[in-house]
Amino acid sequence: MTQTSPPGWHPDPGYSGFGPRHERWWDGTQWTDHLRVPPAAVRSRRIRVGAGITAAVVVLAAIGGGVYLLTDDSDGKGDTAATAPSGSPSPGPDRQRGGGGEGDERGDGGNGGGSESPEQGQPQIEEGYATDLASGISIPVPDGWKGESGMGAGVTTGSYACPGDTKQTCVRGGIFSAPAEALKLTTKTAKATAEKDIESNADESYGEKIYGGITSHEELKSEAVTVAGQQGYRVRWKVVTKNGDDGYVESLAFPSPLAKDMLVVIRSGFDINSKAPSLSVLDKITKGIKAASGGGSGTNA
Repeated sequence: MTQTSPPGWHPDPGYSGFGPRHERWWDGTQWTDHLRVPPAAVRSRRIRVGAGITAAVVVLAAIGGGVYLLTDDSDGKGDTAATAPSGSPSPGPDRQRGGGGEGDERGDGGNGGGSESPEQGQPQIEEGYATDLASGISIPVPDGWKGESGMGAGVTTGSYACPGDTKQTCVRGGIFSAPAEALKLTTKTAKATAEKDIESNADESYGEKIYGGITSHEELKSEAVTVAGQQGYRVRWKVVTKNGDDGYVESLAFPSPLAKDMLVVIRSGFDINSKAPSLSVLDKITKGIKAASGGGSGTNA
């Protein structure tokens, strides 16, 4: 361990590759036997990614017996639910989340997988990328765009007052990633997941009072695609709204490089407007998505 590793929650260095990746408590000297499912930190303010994926609301989704709390990480303070307790953790913080007995699930005697420090064996945030630590991927951030990393990631550009509610902020283009289960998607294949998600993506991006709802849509793509070395699937729609700009929305799903049994969903939305980025930018960003450095091999070892 290094002297720069204070006590805190970190991805479990003993993760086997099966199921959701837990976080383990590092007490400043060694790994303890306390585990939890990590809170996925994304933005809670109402910026509608791609003119509107609603990363705006606080989202709760049951994941592997725990809870993902999607909250704001844009102010640099992170997720309040992820704040480490002062001193040593109270007995069984994981048990408070319904994970009774999982603190010693690997039979390692409570040492948490050896002496590796929190900086080892986990995805790393790289300059020029927005890194989704929960999914193990990094999304390239084009020049002039804003990127946000955390337990979920996003890149956005072109903020403006939403047409249906000027007190809220929309963006001209945006791409957001999260584990499929965080979006309450239980489908087992990339194709089924993308096909299932596209309607929700469209509604959250361009529906509700912000755009007056979607009056019609046209399917532009429904095809297999390789992302971050994984075989995935994407569905792209063009949507027509009642108010404000029409838009393009895309739902892309593929196995996480961290674990083949974890699906990642990337929701994209671009306004149809001269001030918005073209679809070629979306394609370029998609091609640039890669496995996050230090995030594992993607095999179920």
